Amino acid sequence: MSDTYSRTSRTTATRYRERMHYDRALAHAILDEAYDCTVGFVAEGEPRLLPTLHVRVGETLYLHGSSGGRMGLSARGGEVPVAVSVTLLDGIVYARSHVHHSANYRSVVVHGSARLVTDPDEKKAAMAALVDKVGAGRAADSRPPDKREMAETSVLALPLVEVSARARTGGVIDEDDDLGLPHWAGVLPVRRVFGPPAPADDVAVAEPAYLPGGELPWATPVPLTGRHVRLEPLTTGHAAGLIEAIGDDEVWRHIPAHRPQTVGEMRDYIARLLSLRWSGSQVSWAQVEPSTGRVLGMTCYHDVDPDRRALAIGHTIVGQPWWRTGVNTEAKLLLLTHAFDELGAERVFWYTDIRNERSQQAIARLGAVREGVLRRHKQRPDGSWRDTVVFGVTAEEWPEVGRRLRERLAAGTVA
Repeated sequence: MSDTYSRTSRTTATRYRERMHYDRALAHAILDEAYDCTVGFVAEGEPRLLPTLHVRVGETLYLHGSSGGRMGLSARGGEVPVAVSVTLLDGIVYARSHVHHSANYRSVVVHGSARLVTDPDEKKAAMAALVDKVGAGRAADSRPPDKREMAETSVLALPLVEVSARARTGGVIDEDDDLGLPHWAGVLPVRRVFGPPAPADDVAVAEPAYLPGGELPWATPVPLTGRHVRLEPLTTGHAAGLIEAIGDDEVWRHIPAHRPQTVGEMRDYIARLLSLRWSGSQVSWAQVEPSTGRVLGMTCYHDVDPDRRALAIGHTIVGQPWWRTGVNTEAKLLLLTHAFDELGAERVFWYTDIRNERSQQAIARLGAVREGVLRRHKQRPDGSWRDTVVFGVTAEEWPEVGRRLRERLAAGTVA
């Protein structure tokens, strides 16, 4: 699968072509960040627009609707031509002249023919993914739809084939003659911030950990994409893929937790990991093959300390077929780059069992410095106490470490 979408007559820009992009990862990131979209279609010979919720699963965009709504009814006779638009507003651009006022934004438009999802299993999975999007783990923490609710709800599937992304970034673009005018010019950033949860009157349970956070950039698992691996925010929807990828004892031999045996147990295990995000102490990702969407493993930031600008990379579990491939090297490069270049970390470190020589060697090959041993630091699943080896990279060391990792990936030499 190509890293870019093919251009068509409907996705080729006629103006501002420099703002048009066909990068698959960029389009996915915009679709995943946005909660709502607008669907355009024709009903009874007239154009219609429907604001609705969406979720991306691989290369399919699922659209939520009512079985009695015009869009759902239109799809009963077969596929229905649609155009879907998603826009994220990032800033208002104030110029010195009227015509140069603008906005910084990221948007995606998808054209195609949507089909009505009739297979019960696919429909249930799509509805669960829609619910999980508003809070990773919410599908498992709420009642699934019954037969009547399934019948009343329509889900349309739109293949991501004709896709274009458009974005504007940067500052003010004024005419030279306007630069001396006595008017303020600049950019006003726009951000989505979640407020404090307001529980219903009859709720007695505590707030769930998966509620989207507010100002916690260090605890936000943003998507990170490379050539060998894509890091997606971990959700319980990755459970089945993780059971297939890392469902053997050798992979878990040095992990301080019992291996989940079933998809249900893996979902529970993921839910426990996700509960740590609300406190800001741990952020988890699924490791996914970019070309196929196949789950390869998981990894995380833990011991996150924004005040000291430090965090650990760990709980990395990758299936044996991807050991000593570019997956681990690139995943660490993505995590280190995000930590140092985006979050402004001063130190990134690793903990590993003193018995796990393979892990120690892999971390050392990344360029991390062995800092010491924490004795009787953690208990293993069998109850024995482990000594933990600590490795670290500082902000001063990061440029050289990053350069070597990029060179190693380019040369096909892996950690």
